Amino acid sequence: MYISHIRNESNLVLESIDELIRIAKEANIRAEIYHLKQAGQENWDKLDSIIQKVEKARADGLHITADMYNYTAAATGLDAVMPPWVQEGGYTQWVKRLQDPHIRKKVMAEMQLPVTDWENLLKLAGSADKVLLIGFKNKDLKHLTGKTLAEVAIMRNQSPEETAIDLVIEDGSRVGAVYFLMSEENVKKQIAIPWMSFGSDEASTAPEGVFLKSSAHPRAYGNFSRLLAKYVRDEKIITLEQAIHKMTGFPASNLKIKKRGKLAVGYFADVVIFNPDEIQDHATFDNPLQYSTGMSHVFVNGVQVLRDGEHTGEKPGQVVRGPGWIE
Repeated sequence: MYISHIRNESNLVLESIDELIRIAKEANIRAEIYHLKQAGQENWDKLDSIIQKVEKARADGLHITADMYNYTAAATGLDAVMPPWVQEGGYTQWVKRLQDPHIRKKVMAEMQLPVTDWENLLKLAGSADKVLLIGFKNKDLKHLTGKTLAEVAIMRNQSPEETAIDLVIEDGSRVGAVYFLMSEENVKKQIAIPWMSFGSDEASTAPEGVFLKSSAHPRAYGNFSRLLAKYVRDEKIITLEQAIHKMTGFPASNLKIKKRGKLAVGYFADVVIFNPDEIQDHATFDNPLQYSTGMSHVFVNGVQVLRDGEHTGEKPGQVVRGPGWIE
């Protein structure tokens, strides 16, 4: 299966979908679009064309699917506001160039140009107050966690572009950031697509200990409960049965994960028990490290790991094997 974080999710999103379909056709292989989105308000109206392209390909016999997370913001790093050429060779070469006054000036100029052949997420977000800083390595910068790029720029009496460059240099990393880029209307429309499944696209962390030193995207804690609460129960975008299938049996069979995703004889006993009237996400962009509520019991490989909403201490997880695994 060809699984692609497509080449471009903004101004060239349609061309990128065409590329994925062409690869699937010429390689005679199934394909999946990872976390489908349309980044930047000027691209929100392209969703209908994307759906048309994929559904035509499916009608022609290609197996094309997609997944998504149920939020209007994406998360990556501050590398996404700088041109690709300055980052060539990895972080060390990137910072070395940024410390050259002539290159720095050129980079800042390109960061302020309209979006062209590379995805400048600062421009696509529209303003620096729509860029939330969530991940620093340098302990001296961790107090900036949860502030916007605009707020830090004001604190430093700099432009957002200068601030982004300096933060990358000072932190020793690309600096984790959340970008508000997508349309709520499109999120709802995507959720209803039959060939769409769901994924958090986020690391699994805990709201305690070392994890409190950084923030996260709320999708880490709320993606699936948000689907069940907001989009199924409250807004009725899809039915509960459709949502369960799109979170379990559909992605498991699509990725050819053996004996997972169904309550069936011979399958691993992965079971969740919840009250649809009570399931609720609580993670927000201001306070993302919050568990969801309403999940009563969870069994993993037949062993109960959640009882009445509390962890039992059991850790029966196993490596999940894909279709290439031979017993």
